[in-house]
Formats: sequence, structure tokens, C-alpha cells
Amino acid sequence: MKKVIIVDDEIAGRHLIKEYLEDYPNLVILGEANNGVDAVKIINEFRPDLVFLDIQMPGMTGFDVLTHLEELPQIIFSTAYDQYALKAFDVHAVDYLLKPYTKERFKVAVERLFMNKEKNKAATLTNSLLMESSNYPSKILVQSQNKLITVSIEEVIRIEAFGDYSKLVTNDKNYLSNYGISVLEDKLNPAIFIRVHRSSMINLNKVKELNKYTKSYDITMQNGDVVRVSRGYMDNIKKLMY
Repeated sequence: MKKVIIVDDEIAGRHLIKEYLEDYPNLVILGEANNGVDAVKIINEFRPDLVFLDIQMPGMTGFDVLTHLEELPQIIFSTAYDQYALKAFDVHAVDYLLKPYTKERFKVAVERLFMNKEKNKAATLTNSLLMESSNYPSKILVQSQNKLITVSIEEVIRIEAFGDYSKLVTNDKNYLSNYGISVLEDKLNPAIFIRVHRSSMINLNKVKELNKYTKSYDITMQNGDVVRVSRGYMDNIKKLMY
């Protein structure tokens, strides 16, 4: 059984989806919303497995809605605008229903839903939506078991290379990013996060003290972690000293 939320600013659009879903008893509707703001609230509250999502809506677009979710469900876009199709598939939506669509076309979308076993595709959606802005993100979505959850950048104490991925360390828990540490260095605010080692970045706001160690430094973070500054990244530290 999959839990479903329907988001569409047109009542006729919501009714059509509900009518078509009557053929799928394993898709259970938990609720619906007619605007982006309410969509964020209801999705974060009920945490559905699937959302039928319109794109052009009052308050915020469907793509904006996704960036405000605490956990990312599977998405089937349902819209009258074809110009967003490429972006929808770039973010790995299950399908893109272009209004008006038939019951047969709806069936194809649902079949794709059950064929899609790659749940972690949503990680690419996370990064492409939250990181594409010219502004540095204040929140990101990261992997937590088989879910994606929202983490505030200010909660991240340090970042550690983890193979082709990165480990984000917070006071409460460690999280995995699908991006390597060099990519995160480019995408996060350099006024907050600085590289101090080939495999380490630190949040300057979480530094407790800096200790000289022979020709380098050890940085003690507020949580007690100690991060070594390598010679190759000494300049990143020295330019902060006054």
C-alpha cells in the first residue's frame, strides 16, 4: 500500500485523479491541497509515499514545494504546461502527466510508479533543486536510511570525505551526501564552510579553538571533534587570522 497526496489548484484536476485512483486500492489518498503552501504542510505532516503534483499554483510552484519538504516522496507531475517536462525528468519524477490526459495515460504513470524500485533516485532531485539556486542553501536534503530529511546548514559541524560521497557531522547524527567533498566546497557558502584538509571541511561557526601543532594546526570543534589542518590548506586558516 502507498499513501497518496494530491496537489492541484483546480478542483477538476483533483477530482479526476481521485476518480482514476479508484482502480488502484493499494494507492490510498490521505489528503489534498490546492496551493503550494498548504501542500508543504500536508506533505510534511502525513509523509506520503506518492504525491500527484501540479506545477503552476498559488503561493509557490510544484518545484518550490519539493525544496521545502522534510522527506521526499515519489512524484508524478500533473500539469497543463509542457515546458517543464525536461526539468521534471531531470529531477527524476516518476512521470509527467500533461493535461488533459486519458485514463490509459494515467495507468501508464501508475505502472511506472510500481516499476520504479530505485527509491534513492530522489537524492539527485534533492541536489538539483536545492543547490541550483545562485544563493547558497540554508537547508539541504540528505540521506537517512531509506529516506531524505531536511538538515539546516547551521547544524552541520564539519564535513568529511567518505569515498565518492561526503559525511555531514551534526551534534545529533551523521548524514550522507551523494556529493563528493569538492563539490560541496563549491556549493556551500565559503564564508561559513572552509576546506582545511583534502578530506575535511569545517563550519567556522562551530569552531571552539585552534591549537598550533608543529608546523600545522589542530581545530577543536564545539562537539569535541579535532580536525587537522593540512599544509596544503594552511592559507585558508591564515587568512582568517588578525
